[in-house]
Parts: sequence; structure tokens; C-alpha cells
Amino acid sequence: MTRFEEPLGKALDPKTAKPLESSLNLTTVGELLRHYPRRYAERGELTELDALQVDEHVTVVGEVSRLMRKPMRNRGGTWLEVEVVDGRRNKIYLSFFGKVSHVVETRLKPGTRAMFSGKAGRFGRGTGGRWQLNHPDFELFEDGDATAAEFAAAPVPIYPAAAGVSSWVIRRAIAVVLDTLGPLPDPLPPAVRARHQLTGLAEALEAVHRPRDHADIGKARKRLKFDEAFVLQAVLAQRRQAAAAWPATPRPRRHDGLLARFDERLPFSLTEGQLEVGEQVAAELGRDHPMHRLLQGEVGAGKTVVALRAMLQVVDADGQAALLAPTEVLAQQHHRSITRMLGDLAGGGVFGGTGVALLTGSMGAAARRQALLDAASGAAGIVVGTHALLQEHVQFADLGLVVVDEQHRFGVEQRDALREKAGGGRPHVLVMTATPIPRTVAMTVFGDLEVSTLSQLPSGRAPITTHVVPAADKPHYLERAWERVREEVALGRQAYVVCPRIGDDESDEDVLSAPPSDEDRRPPLAVAEVATTLSTGPLSALRVEILHGRMPPEEKDAVMRSFTKGDIDVLVSTTVIEVGVDVPNSSVMVIMDADRFGVSQLHQLRGRVGRGGLPGLCLLVTDSPEGTPARERLDAVAATVDGFELSRVDLEQRREGDVLGAAQSGRRSSLKMLQLLRDEDVIHQAREEAITLLTTDPTLTAHPDLRAEIDRLLGDSRAEYLEKT
Repeated sequence: MTRFEEPLGKALDPKTAKPLESSLNLTTVGELLRHYPRRYAERGELTELDALQVDEHVTVVGEVSRLMRKPMRNRGGTWLEVEVVDGRRNKIYLSFFGKVSHVVETRLKPGTRAMFSGKAGRFGRGTGGRWQLNHPDFELFEDGDATAAEFAAAPVPIYPAAAGVSSWVIRRAIAVVLDTLGPLPDPLPPAVRARHQLTGLAEALEAVHRPRDHADIGKARKRLKFDEAFVLQAVLAQRRQAAAAWPATPRPRRHDGLLARFDERLPFSLTEGQLEVGEQVAAELGRDHPMHRLLQGEVGAGKTVVALRAMLQVVDADGQAALLAPTEVLAQQHHRSITRMLGDLAGGGVFGGTGVALLTGSMGAAARRQALLDAASGAAGIVVGTHALLQEHVQFADLGLVVVDEQHRFGVEQRDALREKAGGGRPHVLVMTATPIPRTVAMTVFGDLEVSTLSQLPSGRAPITTHVVPAADKPHYLERAWERVREEVALGRQAYVVCPRIGDDESDEDVLSAPPSDEDRRPPLAVAEVATTLSTGPLSALRVEILHGRMPPEEKDAVMRSFTKGDIDVLVSTTVIEVGVDVPNSSVMVIMDADRFGVSQLHQLRGRVGRGGLPGLCLLVTDSPEGTPARERLDAVAATVDGFELSRVDLEQRREGDVLGAAQSGRRSSLKMLQLLRDEDVIHQAREEAITLLTTDPTLTAHPDLRAEIDRLLGDSRAEYLEKT
């Protein structure tokens, strides 16, 4: 009998097991059985070729329409081209060379239906080129063939494949282990299965890989989706339990301290949302176990003020607060804005305030020594910094609160390094993100955090209008864009121009990683070349400067100070200004090659304008033709300023594993079936069941199969990981 945890090398022939491990990273029987079909094929139903993606390893079901012998270029001989159709007038071309081409020619005849497996490519210019597979593997559906009989009788699974491992090789390997599989431990308790009318695990695996009909597939998917959601929610429930068990120093609110004086001096009224979240945070800071709260909100919703009030409450209680920012530009911006908001309360002295220190990796030696001394002595109640705060020699007198800005840019280990600096207990933790998060993601990625949302914008925030500028189709639209920049500057306002690249080297941290592109697509536009073009062309009469992550820190800071003071009209920048940068006089942003940015990133960027009561204008410049996915993405951004709606659009275009990567400490995603947007009800039900079970059995003593599944998911690092998160 084959066991779930048995190595594939023992369960299968080595010639089959080795490519499964090397190409698909499948090492055990369980991992192979969790490699679910991507889709199912049926007789008469061919693959929709317009759903293919360049460089994706695909399995295509199609019908041979014709074969053509073609001469080799620059040398003798011929090669074989096979035209395959998909039933929708779409075509894909197969290329075979050398002796193999003659063998193929005898097997593939017009009218033959088969599965073809290989890497999808485009031949020809742009998105209009022909789809092709070079030297694909294939399996025929011939009369009398076992595959043909199976294909006619039931849905045939099509698996995510790879070079050297076709879908049918995977299918046959799975059939071998299913036929010899012993009794399976089931991580889902019988009572939970009964409540949700779920089939057993063994039956679900059989049905998903060897379905008799679509009803089988539906039952199997229902069970396997619930499995993934339930195990993940059990992990998150354990994290919450572990966090609640740690001691923390209570930091109750004082009514005669720094926070009270700060509130008295605020030149504006807090929104209802800011007051409500502030009360939640204040109450949790006063408890004897650590706060773990996620604060999300629209761009410009006033999260920094909420965080600063929490920091002042901790300082009032004789503690310190650290604010961790992902970039030096953002750390410097936070330091300036906090110092400005505090006024004479920053720096201590006769006003009874507190020191505000800045610590970044590239500070001068003297300034760095002073910042380290202020943090260690307690002279700085608030310490703002980048990854430099995580270094071992950085010490705090009494760290009571960690504020993490833009959570998705920091890994578990990095956040943990800062929490360890609290000494005897754990510090309270407040995570801020300006990227709105769909509810299902909040229940998964951030499932170990309580979630607060700021949806109400402070008074004075003006509306932002967004337009797509199709530069290739309508060059005069781009000319008008630069004219609008000149008009805004003539009114005394300022502008950003954002580019996806710095210059000739794309290794810098703030350079966008562009999506895969066609062979003839030009490189993304760069800050240096765009700034030169603008300075000598349409914006020659304006003061144009550049900003990017590779500039020396003092130079970056000088540029931002000049822009803030109004000494620069147009700032040409990379995404280094994506979050946190606050220049109220900036009213227009032009984003070059906007199709190279993600939806949430575009929403973040445009939030830099319209911050000072001036109407904001964002222009998305693109060469993408109308009707393409890239253009549809930009149209979605232009159509709404609702970040929560856009977050759903963004999530739909990303793989579930990418979304959950941070939640699993860099390990392979456990989500094969579950879709975060479509399966919200499943996630909610699984969360309720996991909470109930962990409440009655915190150590899972009575549920060893579930405990074993969690161990499998998290690996050897389980105990340490649960503790750290």
C-alpha cells in the first residue's frame, strides 16, 4: 500500500518520478495527489487558444487541419509545420525538425485529434503574431486507444505541466498511486464534514483525478477547497492564540500627557473613522497582551495621524515607538511630517515633548551615532527608520509599539527582528497599508490581525480625475498632456512624472518589474531619458528635476525638500514616491508606460496629487492598443477612485499563491483550489469552524490528523514560525 507521505521514488518508476521532482517539485505521493487538474477536456471540446499566455507551458487539445513541409533557411533540408485548430477559428502551429519531423508526419494526419504539450510562443510581430509550439509532446485520441475510450466516456484532466513532463505523464503517474493508495488520514473532523455535507478525502482525490462526470468534479472541488481554507484558518487561529498568550506592558491613555496636548493643537477635526479606530487602538494598548492590528484605508485617509496618536499614548506611558518604513524617502517623509505635526512637542525640553529620531542605512556616522544613542537612552520617544532599525546593534530603552508601514514589503523575519527588541515582553504592533484589501484577503493573509478600516477622507481632500492617454494611437493626446502640465504650473502648482525605470540599469530596488512582454516590445521608459526629453522639449520653460532610489540619501532628501518648498515645478521620478510623499501643492501626475504598473500601484501613485484642496489630475500614458488586457486594466483605474473596488480587480489578475506568499513564510502556496474572491463564503465558513475547534482544543491533541496536516504545510519551522508571527 502506498502512503501519502511516501517519496515518489518509491511509489513510481524512477524514470517517471525524477522529472516530476525536477520539473514540478513534486517529491511525495501527497504532493502529486495535490497537483490538481487545471481544467478538464471532453470530446468535441477543444482548447480556446485565445486564453493562452506567452511562455506558459500549456496542454492544448486540438484537431490537425493540415501539414506543410517548408525549406530550412540558410541550409538544406526541410522542417514540418502542423496547423492545429481549436473549433473557434483560432489556430496554433507546431514545428518539428530533423528525423523527428518524418516520424510525426506519419502519425499526425488531417482530422486527427490529440493533446499537444509545450511552451507557448508568438511568431511574428506584437500580439498579432501566430501562436506556436516548438517540438511539442503529443498524445493521439485514436479509435481503440485507451485514452480515446477514456476521453469519450468521461472528462479528461488537463494538468499544469512542464518541460519534459506532459499532462498525460502526470495523469498516468497519479493513476498508479491512486490504484495502490492505502487508508488516508483525514484532517477534517467528521462533525465538520457532516455539517457542510463534504465527501471523504480519499473519495475527493479519486473524483478530482478520475471523474466519471461533472458532478464528481463538483463534489471533489467543494471538499478540497474547504480543506485548504480550513487548514489555513486553523494555522491563523493558532497564531492569534500564540500572540494573545504573550505578555506585554500595558500602555494606558493619560488625559494630561503629550497626546492630550497634541489633540488640543490639531488644526483640523479628526474624522469619525479616525476617532473610532483611535478608541480601538487606545483600548488595546492598555491591555497586558500585545495588540496586533491592521489599519487599512484609502490613499490620504489619515492613517499617519492615527498611528502618531498611538505612538504618543505609548510615550505618555514611559515607552517608545518605532515606525518602520520600506524606503529611505518614505522614512524621511514620515520623520518630517511627524516633526511638523508635533511642532514644539518634538524634542522634549521645556515643552515636555519627546525626541523624534531618524535612522536609515546611509546616514553619516555622527548623525547615526546620535540616533542610536537617543534610541538606547530613551531620549527619542519616537524612532523612524528603514531596515536599519532591524540591525542587532540598534537598542531601545523600552520599545512599546511597532508601527509597520506598507506591511507587504517586509517579511516575517524582518518584522520579528524589531519585535524582539522589546526585551521582557512583546511590543504592541500596528500595521498600516494604503493598499485596500478585499475581505477574503484580510481573512487569510492578515488573518492573525484585527482589521480596522478608514474609508472616510479628511475634509479638504479634492477629487482626482484620471484619464488614459493612448500615446501610440493618438500622439496629439500626449501633446495635450504636457500642455495640461504647463497650465497647472502656470497656476502656481506642481507636477509629477513617473517612469518605470531609472536608466540603463534595472537593478535598483524602486524599479518596477515589468510583466512579460513580446519580443518586439521596447524597454520601459527611464527617468533619465524622459527628464532630458522634457527639459529640452515640451517642458523646457519649467524647472525639471529627477528623483530615484539610486541617488545618495542627502541628494534625495534635498530634492524632496526643494519640491516641497516649491523650488521645482516638475519632479520626474520612479515609484520611490509611491506612498507617504505629501506635497499639497502638487496637482497633476503623468505616469509613463502606465501599463507596466499594477492596478494597486497606479492607485497609490495617483494618491500623491489632490492632497491640498486642489483638484487632482492623473494621466495614464500607454502604447497598449484598445481592447488588450493592459488597456482594460488602465480603463478600470480611470473609471473609479474606489481603492477597494480596484483591489478586487488587482486580485483577479494575480495568482493566489502570490497573494498568500507572505502568509506562508516563503513556502510554496497551499492554495491549489481555493480562489480568494470567488470562494468568500467557503473561507468564512472555514474560519468559523477553525475558531470553534481551536477554542475547545488549542493544541489539537484530539485532532492529530489536522495537526499533522499543519505540520506538513509549515514544515519543520512550524513552532518557530507560529511563535514569531
